[in-house]
Amino acid sequence: MNILILGSGGREHSLAWAVMQNPKCDKLIVAPGNAGIAAIAQCAKLNIMDGAAVVAFCEGNNIDFVIIGPEAPLAAGVGDDLRAAGFDVFGPSKAAAALEASKAFTKEICDACAAPTAGYGHFTDAASARAYVEKQGAPIVIKADGLAAGKGVIIAMSDAEALAAVDEMFDGAFGEAGAEVVIEEFMEGEEASFFVLCDGETVLPIGTAQDHKRVGEGDSGPNTGGMGAYCPAPVLSDEIAERALDQIIRPCMAEMAKRGMPYQGVLYAGLMIKDGQPRLVEYNVRFGDPECQVLMMRLGAQAFDLMQACAKGTLTDMQVTWAEDHALTVVMAAKGYPGDYEKGSEIKGLSALPEDSANMVFHAGTKAQDGAILANGGRVLNVTARGATLAEAQERAYAMVDGIEWPEGFCRRDIGWRALS
Repeated sequence: MNILILGSGGREHSLAWAVMQNPKCDKLIVAPGNAGIAAIAQCAKLNIMDGAAVVAFCEGNNIDFVIIGPEAPLAAGVGDDLRAAGFDVFGPSKAAAALEASKAFTKEICDACAAPTAGYGHFTDAASARAYVEKQGAPIVIKADGLAAGKGVIIAMSDAEALAAVDEMFDGAFGEAGAEVVIEEFMEGEEASFFVLCDGETVLPIGTAQDHKRVGEGDSGPNTGGMGAYCPAPVLSDEIAERALDQIIRPCMAEMAKRGMPYQGVLYAGLMIKDGQPRLVEYNVRFGDPECQVLMMRLGAQAFDLMQACAKGTLTDMQVTWAEDHALTVVMAAKGYPGDYEKGSEIKGLSALPEDSANMVFHAGTKAQDGAILANGGRVLNVTARGATLAEAQERAYAMVDGIEWPEGFCRRDIGWRALS
């Protein structure tokens, strides 16, 4: 099969790495890709937000299957354009992608099926939002309703911080994403990520992970797109996972089908767990980043078979096979991230690192220039390893980090600390 993956980050590098291991893959193209992806697959220049352009590219390159990595093209309806042209696609429709594109829509779905989640208010003007904050009090969570690249969430521990966040969003700090705001009850507990596939009817769990959103060690400082992750997440036991399926995920998927927008793709449920009870924090309509990297590290070649079954509506025939091991990824980011950072610094030492089923550096924001690998983003590398235990996976990942020469980069040194402590 000729397979196309849309995207350019660490998630897409890990998806490409897993797909390349599957014997069904004859040719893999990633658009636009990055320097790491270019080492294992063909990269192509393509506007992945333009459905007509993607369809024309697929027709011109005899593509059999398309995997849409990021949320933005899904929310723009690129998957719908491809399906209308007769292509098999992994990723939900534009209508179903509203589960991530609008936090207010997700709350509406949860309300309709009584799925446990945080209490909330939905606002289209700053004055009403400020009044709600003053009535509820801190701690409280302020969220841009739309897509904000993982950065439109502010956990305010004081009323002043919450009111400033409201003003910031309505003043355009997150662009159109913050034109509407959802304000949520602050939920206590431990957060974990639960990944399932859905083909419109069948829901198949494919793994758990826990990521570290905050930039500083001990989970301190501002939120980021994710500074590291590990899989599986011990806090998300089989019993709690089954509770989440029964009380949250399956009812929401049934509600989506009832509304004529059946969900087809991967669903990432962010859960807050307290006293054994999961509550929904948010849905994402694609693999998380960097959670995808640890999931792909452990799923390997079967990942493509599962994605194909998801697209064809045959998930009921599938099962997931896990090795009894752990995976951990450490994000190396440009100094200054998640604030201002510089691009263009050279990264050395990558060629000397192992690349196998237990050790991989997935590129997230890199470009190749004159034989050198340069940083080309905020989150730049995902240094990923497997081990028989989480401690072993952590040790291997940081051993690779220590082999990378990049003075302009930084990482957290405590990824996995919650589970290991």
